Amino acid sequence: MARKLGSGPDTQGKVVIVPTPLQMAKLLEEKKIDFYLESPYPTYLINKQGAAVLLLRRWKSGMAEYRGLIFSKKDSETNRLEQLRGKMIAFEDPGSTSGYFLPKVLLLKKGFMLPEKSRPDAKVGPKEIGYIFASTDVNVVNSVLSKRVAAGAFSDDDYGALDGSRKADIIIILAQTDLFPRHLVSVRKDLDPTVKNRLKEILLSMHQDDEGRSIVQQTDNTTKFDLLPGGEEMVRRKLVETFRRR
Repeated sequence: MARKLGSGPDTQGKVVIVPTPLQMAKLLEEKKIDFYLESPYPTYLINKQGAAVLLLRRWKSGMAEYRGLIFSKKDSETNRLEQLRGKMIAFEDPGSTSGYFLPKVLLLKKGFMLPEKSRPDAKVGPKEIGYIFASTDVNVVNSVLSKRVAAGAFSDDDYGALDGSRKADIIIILAQTDLFPRHLVSVRKDLDPTVKNRLKEILLSMHQDDEGRSIVQQTDNTTKFDLLPGGEEMVRRKLVETFRRR
């Protein structure tokens, strides 16, 4: 990226790992970051601070879009969402779009009360669905299969990656969310328009030559970057409508 953006050897690229959305927003405001890659929910949290705007969609592991799934164990007594009342569900982590926020929004829209609990065996009211965070999709699956919780949530991508025996044990899909972009690229709002447009061109074409293809594949198995479906305004509105005040 630095070589293609710069006209000489003085242009350098730097990769920064930022632990929280608020810290990312702060670094964007301080002009220490020019663009970043994230899933929809963290992107919403960062961009609503006003320091960045959407630029492109990122295809991750061959997927342009994904959805959240709420599932239970095949031989459990839970085969409808209504049967989750008084029971516990495991989400992935607070920053996960498909493993937490989309499934939670789905349940809230259906009128369920969702208090967070500190542990799987905590008391859950008869009209509530308690939830815990299991940290990873693997832990979510293990919690469901061991019956520590009645249900779990992860992405259809995670479901597709399960081996045959584990997938057979998770046969009951209780609900699925709407499709969302798999990953997004955002750019600092006040970045020079010429640099922004050149950055966009470079990302869009990276998968078309051997060097670029090798680089994106090593970037968490990126397939390619493409234009935002429906344009920046449509995707931004979808993020706001889904995640605002949730």
